[in-house]
Amino acid sequence: MINTNDILETIKMIQEESLDIRTITMGISLFDCIDSDIDKACRKIYDKITRLAQNHVKVGETIEKRYGIPIINKRLSVTPISFLAAAAEGDPIKFAKTLEKAASSTGVNYIGGYSALVHKGFSAGDQRLISSIPEALSMTGKVCSSVNIGSTRAGINMDAVAMMGRVIADAAKATVNNSCFGAAKIVVFCNAVEDNPFMAGAFHGAGEPDAVINVGVSGPGVVRAAVEKMQDVKLDELAEVIKKTAFKITRMGQLVGSEASKALEVPFGIVDLSLAPTPAVGDSVAYILEEMGLEKCGTHGTIAALALLNDAVKKGGVMASSSVGGLSGAFIPVSEDTGMIKAVQCGALSLEKLEAMTAVCSVGIDMVTVAGDTSPETIAAIIADEAAIGMINQKTTAVRIIPAIGKKPGDTLEFGGLFGSGPVMPLNKFSSERFIKRGGRIPPPLQSLKN
Repeated sequence: MINTNDILETIKMIQEESLDIRTITMGISLFDCIDSDIDKACRKIYDKITRLAQNHVKVGETIEKRYGIPIINKRLSVTPISFLAAAAEGDPIKFAKTLEKAASSTGVNYIGGYSALVHKGFSAGDQRLISSIPEALSMTGKVCSSVNIGSTRAGINMDAVAMMGRVIADAAKATVNNSCFGAAKIVVFCNAVEDNPFMAGAFHGAGEPDAVINVGVSGPGVVRAAVEKMQDVKLDELAEVIKKTAFKITRMGQLVGSEASKALEVPFGIVDLSLAPTPAVGDSVAYILEEMGLEKCGTHGTIAALALLNDAVKKGGVMASSSVGGLSGAFIPVSEDTGMIKAVQCGALSLEKLEAMTAVCSVGIDMVTVAGDTSPETIAAIIADEAAIGMINQKTTAVRIIPAIGKKPGDTLEFGGLFGSGPVMPLNKFSSERFIKRGGRIPPPLQSLKN
């Protein structure tokens, strides 16, 4: 029986606490589009995406109206394009243009999958695709890119790490007239997952079905409001409150995913319960941590508070659905979180503290803006540090970093919309160039020997 109080509580979450479905993402396999003729492959890609996703946006809008639940983004993800580039001679940019055309035809916000998986080395097509990323992202508005450069089982491909340092720097330069936004559409992963619905890192994994619906739920404002009411309770009691709140949020994602799956006649994959902040007032992971009792996000105790939050969110989500997947936890993107921006501006939050926080949260260094003259080797070293955290801790970590051309620490780079604004963060002034130029591979840790 439907409980009236639960309905009213959900309405309040949506109207007053910024609760939303951040994305419904349709994953589409392109393995049957592989062709040695790149033009034929592109035609197959366009035809398959537009056939399967022609009603994707319309279905999302219908669900929004039916249940009154805001669905912010309707997105697509596809098989890593490097798999197709391996079979086809020609410029990989043709694939990027095809993805852009298909995304525009279906009306989605973004399409992910201009990607490569090179954690153990480069195969045919990988290096060509990776080298083309800056140009591909400068020529397209909806295409997103990701590269997996490490894993717990394989170690870290340091040649790929060095390459991605250059790619990110070049992507920022290629989009300097658009707030260097090309770099914001690149994610470098360690232990990438196959069912992530969030951009810019989404791709459709090789082990996924031909097509699938994955849902990304967000609700930092709801969790903050729940924590705010519990000013004097002990931390274990606070964890129970967060678990119950996450349960309610996840149930909403389960409903939306099931409805979208039925309407589109595509299997329902997972609900990714990630607290993904926005610049909206109160919709901040940093503010949740501060409601726990920290004067400012980044001060001593921040990692412990974030660990509690992340764990409670996961436990609440698992109780609510047997299909929880993706990343699920708490995101800490600087530019998209008002509380994080203020913490950086007042000096409470440094890049080193952010790196430490990534050991206990969902992903990693996310939407961090650095000076435009930051060297590719320094960017690569930041990627290597983050990948090492993921590799050793058997978790997904990632880097999405934006060199702000023409700006220095203390300046701000404006993105607008959900991406907010990025305060340019200072970096360690000492060089990592010699270390990065060694290349090779960091071997997998002892933890990789599980069998």
